[in-house]
Order: sequence, then structure tokens, then C-alpha cells
Amino acid sequence: MRAYTSIFASRVQILLQYRAVALAGIATQVFWGLVRTMIFDAFYRGSGAQPLTHDQSITYVWLGQAMLVLTMMNTDAEIAAMIRTGNVAYEMVRPLDLYNLWFIRAFSGRAVPMLMRGLPIFAIAALFFGLTAPASIGAGALFLASTLGALLTAASIIALLTISMLWTISGEGISRLAPGLVFVFSGIIVPLPFLPSWLQRISNLMPFRGLIDTPLRIYLGQLHGSEAIVALMLQCGWLIALIAIGRAVMSRGLRRLEAQGG
Repeated sequence: MRAYTSIFASRVQILLQYRAVALAGIATQVFWGLVRTMIFDAFYRGSGAQPLTHDQSITYVWLGQAMLVLTMMNTDAEIAAMIRTGNVAYEMVRPLDLYNLWFIRAFSGRAVPMLMRGLPIFAIAALFFGLTAPASIGAGALFLASTLGALLTAASIIALLTISMLWTISGEGISRLAPGLVFVFSGIIVPLPFLPSWLQRISNLMPFRGLIDTPLRIYLGQLHGSEAIVALMLQCGWLIALIAIGRAVMSRGLRRLEAQGG
């Protein structure tokens, strides 16, 4: 465990150096947050009753912008380079569980940027752009628990996509296909309550909902009591399933791996 903790700490120190990237990300996400809130303002002026109130939609948008990094399914560039060059063989001889190692890299790669960008965006939106407080203290506590679950789910998906490069080598194809599914079914583009009922039933069973929609609707109080517990259990269930799938795929991939033709 100490080895994994050290790896996580070193990754955090490396990622904290990218402060200029974080500032650029904050500016970009605030800009698009303003654009999206203006779209919702226009929408609500010309519409009737909706599944979310105007204030809830604005809060949903800003929380989504603060957590946007969870929907960015970029594979690990360093591991991709190792697979292309064959240096991944050195990873295999480390006295560590390779899945745990890649999972920690994926987790730190999402946790640190989200904190560096998300907390300032949260503060800015709360002070100036209409982001409301959680529906209750309990909703706030469950939101934090669900956000941790979202981070772990994002890391498990990225780890699985990274493992797939043992077959695809470059990873470009999967890196371009995955974001489309994530953006639609996580709720980051359009809040899931606005989708047609048949599409909501599909999205409710997919792991991507747990990245954005589940924590945000708990925050808003739309999911509360037993509904919130069921949503959290589904989030945990998908996390366990994705980790199990990732481990199985990695085990098969390493058995068939050829590095530098050997």
C-alpha cells in the first residue's frame, strides 16, 4: 500500500505544476458555462413546466462545468507511448499490481485537475452566476460521496480504455469514440431529465450517468431518500463491474502481449 500511496503522491506533485493549464481551463469552462446558462435562460422564457426549475438547471450547468474533467476520456499518454515502443515490458516487471498502478494514475489524473479547476469554478458560480446551495445538509454529504464515486468510476473507465491499447496500439480510435457516449449519457451536454423517457431509461442503466447526473441530482434534491441510495448503489455496482472487467481484460492482454516482436 505504501508503494501505491507514494506513486499517487508523486503524480499529484507533477500535476500540481500545471497551474497555467488549470487557469486556462477555468477561463474556458466559465465562458462555456455562461453560454449554456444564457441558452437555458432563453429556453425557460419560452417554455412551460420542465423537469428542472430554472434555478436547478443553472446550478446543474455550473456543477457540470466544475466536474467537466470527469467526462474527458483521454487515455494515459505516457502508457500509450510505452505500449507503442515496447517499454511497457518494464511496467510488467515492477513488483506491483499493474492494474492498480494504472488505476492510480487514472484517478490522480482526474482528481487533481478537478480540484484545481472545479473549486474555483464552484466559488465563482456561487458568488456571481446563480449556483445555489445543496438542497439540504444530507444532500450535500451524499453529493460528496457520489462525487468520490464519480471520480473512481471515471478512473476505472480510463483504465479500461488504456488497457484496450494493448490491442489497438495507438488508442486514437477509442479515445475519439468514447467521449461521444460519455457526453450524451452523463448529462454534461443536456441534463438527463430533459431527454425522452425511453432514452432516460437507457441512460439510467449505464455507468456514465454516475459521472455527472447522479451527484448533481442528489445535490439538487431531485434524488433523495431511497432514490438517492439506489442511485449510489448503482454507481458502486458499475464501479465494481468496471474494475472486474478491466482486470480480466488486462490479464488476457498481458498473456498475448508482444513487445518489440518478442
